[in-house]
Amino acid sequence: MNSTLSVAILSGKGGVGKTNITLNLAYALYQAGFKALLMDCDMGLANLDVLLGITPEGNIQNALLGDRTLEEVLFPVEPGLDVLPAASGVPEMNDLKPELRDLLLERLKPVLGRYDYLFMDLGAGISETVQTFAALAATRIVIITPEPTSLTDSYALLKVLNNRFGLRDFMILVNQTTSAREAQGAFEKLHGACRHFLHFEPVLLGHTRFDKKLPEAVCRQQSLLRYAPGCPAAQDFQALATRLQKIRLSMVDWLAQREVLQLVQ
Repeated sequence: MNSTLSVAILSGKGGVGKTNITLNLAYALYQAGFKALLMDCDMGLANLDVLLGITPEGNIQNALLGDRTLEEVLFPVEPGLDVLPAASGVPEMNDLKPELRDLLLERLKPVLGRYDYLFMDLGAGISETVQTFAALAATRIVIITPEPTSLTDSYALLKVLNNRFGLRDFMILVNQTTSAREAQGAFEKLHGACRHFLHFEPVLLGHTRFDKKLPEAVCRQQSLLRYAPGCPAAQDFQALATRLQKIRLSMVDWLAQREVLQLVQ
């Protein structure tokens, strides 16, 4: 019986901090006692391994081609916190064909049940791979910043996913904010557009504040929660992790009736 919550982290625009959010949200949950798998789903331009300063011996591409087993390419960051790296500089991996998608799901299935959370760090935009993994996940967190271009591109992403898969349940996380008020204002603009034109209403998961400790952690190739656990942004990640665990608990009965990754019909 499944209890793993699969979470797609996505955005319309690049450079909004998806990978940092994926890493630090997972790390906050790990510190709270939960097991998590971080899956780099930016298939052609991997960077989770760079943020962590690790050098994996294999990646998803190797597992798909049969060069290595999936178990062999899983990289343990901490006990109970693993990374499934993606290939880098392999453009043909960026648009995952249905046959490769099905093969990947088949090979993932035996290992996913050992985790409480599966976080999928998706590339920006509306590629086939982004759409597929967004539709496979149990829930979706869309990362935005207060910039108008981020809001516009995120709206376009939500529109595509709604039109193609009928998806209506999106959580919004506002990154790089100066205040809760700024975050609320950015969210309300996206929320209003979705309500008026798409006839559904995303919900606000929360926000993370701009924090000079974050680029320092990136340069040191560490998670923020390991490098500066008491800084404002780290506190924001801990609060977000608490909210996400409450959401997971509320979904337990629904999760039990589906696979960890299951395509919306």
